[in-house]
Amino acid sequence: MTDPESRDATGGRVAPGEGSGGRVAPGEASGGRVAPGEAGRVSRPDADVTADVIVVGAGIAGLVAALECAKVGLRVTVLERRASIGGCVGRIELDGLSLDSGAESFATRGGTVAELVESLGLSDAVESPNAAGAWLVWPGSGRRLDAAPLPRTGMLGIPANPLGDDVRRIIGWRGAWRAYADRLMPILTIGRAHSLGKLVRSRMGDAVLERLVTPISAGVYSTNPDDLDLDVVAPGLNEAMTRTGSLSGGVGQLVEERRAGGAVQGLRGGMHTLVDALAAQLERFGVDVRTGPEATDLERLGGGGAASTGWRVRATALAAPAEPSATGEVLVAGEPVDAEPRELVLDAPYVILAAPADASRRLLDQAALGWSDAADWPRAASVELVTLVLDAPALDAAPRGTGVLVAAGTPGVTAKALTHSTAKWSWLAELAAGRHVVRLSYGRAGEANPLDGRTDDEVAELALADAGALLGTPLDASMLLASGRSAWRDALSQATIGQRDRVRALEDVLAAEPGIEATGSWVAGTGLASVIPHALEAARRIRHLAVNPGDAPDTARETPRDRSTGDA
Repeated sequence: MTDPESRDATGGRVAPGEGSGGRVAPGEASGGRVAPGEAGRVSRPDADVTADVIVVGAGIAGLVAALECAKVGLRVTVLERRASIGGCVGRIELDGLSLDSGAESFATRGGTVAELVESLGLSDAVESPNAAGAWLVWPGSGRRLDAAPLPRTGMLGIPANPLGDDVRRIIGWRGAWRAYADRLMPILTIGRAHSLGKLVRSRMGDAVLERLVTPISAGVYSTNPDDLDLDVVAPGLNEAMTRTGSLSGGVGQLVEERRAGGAVQGLRGGMHTLVDALAAQLERFGVDVRTGPEATDLERLGGGGAASTGWRVRATALAAPAEPSATGEVLVAGEPVDAEPRELVLDAPYVILAAPADASRRLLDQAALGWSDAADWPRAASVELVTLVLDAPALDAAPRGTGVLVAAGTPGVTAKALTHSTAKWSWLAELAAGRHVVRLSYGRAGEANPLDGRTDDEVAELALADAGALLGTPLDASMLLASGRSAWRDALSQATIGQRDRVRALEDVLAAEPGIEATGSWVAGTGLASVIPHALEAARRIRHLAVNPGDAPDTARETPRDRSTGDA
């Protein structure tokens, strides 16, 4: 699935299976069933590719949706404009180590991710992180940085015990007493709180908001807490506050209720092994995955609505594949200087848009579905991860636990968060054999990314300085064995206020239009535990239409409004 020589002349990948005796015939891999879409299959002489389902985007959502469709014998073609598949679950090779360039864990809530992991034969690779937990760094007196472990009994930084020693260590006695006043103030019983930031500020004060809540909001959602929808990031908290009479009481109740189901886990070898396993299954079921072509246009074939005969996707393909840069920036593919683009035309009865927000919304506008791309959609955040491999024995003691979150305004530090990956994952520490791997995150919503315009050497120098400051350990260039960058320029949080209504309006339009679905984190929410079940639901609606092409569209689809809790 990753051999560049397996591409055809359009710049895409030759259908998996052709190099070993031909494509798997629809239905053969699914127990001999006839492909459900056979009767309504689009076949036009002016199309370069015909299929039953076209999936635009090969992130986890697109890969999961493609596999779900292919399992019942549908012919599936996947388009991915980047040079590699997996999206936010990627791989970076540094100093002989295969490391995660994006998500490195998943939330266990709901069990959907675990079910997928089991179906792919990866259950034995599931690992739990070090329980030591992360630290917080904030401005001390003068230019000094202060640091302490994050409180354990809280949610999104909101403490269940405002007077606890771990809370007072960060916000002081004055901040703690102000936060405790939440227990004495009457709770609102009419209406609901919408803004996470406004609720915390009014109930517990600025110290809790700025020192505890804002660093987590920035680290998980790249968003100011004032802009986060409480019902999305903390579902059930409104009701719990009403039951207990305070914000801290509501947090405590939810923490107790979810203690068993809120765990985060990873995979031995890295989360990118999930992409490898999905790729193997896609090849097994004959899915045609093409990296390089970028979908540029989407139009209906036929009269639209019930008279529609399918969808046409136009893509710009390069004659030669785009490859990752030698520096390891695997998510932003560079184009060959002499590449000649050409148009690729694909027709299918069904299409699933699993590309990032900007690309999917542009295609939806072109499809003329009667949905207007609202101008008030939030701007995508620009986030970049920098991974360092270090020879630094002083880090053997894991001086700041499994990582660090950074309070806004912390002097001398540009990063918003750091993960000490070899302290967090025992399997990686074993593999690294004495070396240390740290990852730093840069970029906050509404702000220019501080790494924009910097060379790779400049970024590595900045990240090394930030890592030393955040870990409280001097680090110099002689300790740096390798560094790499992974950029995300189109991250859009589903957790912002008003986003649920925007997504609901979009899904209402899609529910009335046969054969088209949109999935991915921009509509599902942050994290694999949100993305994977949403992608499965979208694919199953397509499968249902393929089996029963005369059925009316499902107008009672669920809007994924309460799935986002910030796992990677």
